[in-house]
Amino acid sequence: MLELKNQKQILVKFQSLLALLLMVVIFSICAEGFFTKDNFWLVLRQVSVNTCLSVGMTLVILTGGIDLSVGSILALSGAIMAGLLKNGLEFPAFNLFISFTLFGAVTVGLMTGSFLGFFNGLMITRFKIPPFVATLAMLTIARGLTELWTGGAAITGLGRTFGFLGTGWFLGVPVQVWACAGIVAIFVVVLRKTRFGRYVYAVGGNERAAKLSGLNVNRIKLLVYTLAGALSAVGGLIVTSKLNSATPTAGDGYELDSIAAVVIGGTSLSGGKGSVLGTILGALIIGVLNSGLIILRVPPFWQKVIKGFVILLAVAIDKLNTKEP
Repeated sequence: MLELKNQKQILVKFQSLLALLLMVVIFSICAEGFFTKDNFWLVLRQVSVNTCLSVGMTLVILTGGIDLSVGSILALSGAIMAGLLKNGLEFPAFNLFISFTLFGAVTVGLMTGSFLGFFNGLMITRFKIPPFVATLAMLTIARGLTELWTGGAAITGLGRTFGFLGTGWFLGVPVQVWACAGIVAIFVVVLRKTRFGRYVYAVGGNERAAKLSGLNVNRIKLLVYTLAGALSAVGGLIVTSKLNSATPTAGDGYELDSIAAVVIGGTSLSGGKGSVLGTILGALIIGVLNSGLIILRVPPFWQKVIKGFVILLAVAIDKLNTKEP
């Protein structure tokens, strides 16, 4: 009986990895051209944006929250980077024009994402607005600001140097994959080896107990949402540089893929349980699923249906595991 329970625990622990390996085997057999070097790099490049968003989403969900605004923050941050780099800032009333270097434009874009994330955290902690409502409002606000900033049209012609960030290769690996690997490494260490990481788990595990033990729960949540906004801006940098343009619709629906990656990766929606590495497996599962279905020429509408059932299955498994003593 004890051995059976141990086997079940091992299966639960590695369920995401087993699911990923099973999908790779199935698509390798059924989809010609799936198990190739070119498709391998294509999947990793596609997953890189979702990875940035999902790492931030992991932090948020670990504290028992949710962030529906990551896709819109991605779009606005990317649009601001592109607009400043291409057109600068002009103040006709003062006869003033400010041009931006690549570093300056990227810095302002990252600061924009961080500020919007901070604003989300402020609404949630100071004004006690539920995370779902606060971030849903930010989804609309940021999307509207993106349309205002771009005038409803794409900002193009951002230069080869900027484009290199999203399309270049370094030591045989895409630059964006290097960037995401660095982000993953940083936050694995943060959650596993730092006090802040332990505090994040404590807040999500039992917020009342965390408060009674002396933790500043509001400050922790504020920092978590700020980091989620900053990582969304990094995603905006990757998307904008890859396309070498910023569009008002960039990042539309990305929040759903992000939440799906976190849940499929084993992070509990109730908070306090999960890991960044699990989230990466979840993002890879979604990336492999998308790639395999496209190669098999499954119609886009059916792809959404299948992805929805995968998310439902992941949540159901999470609930069943949570009920276990």
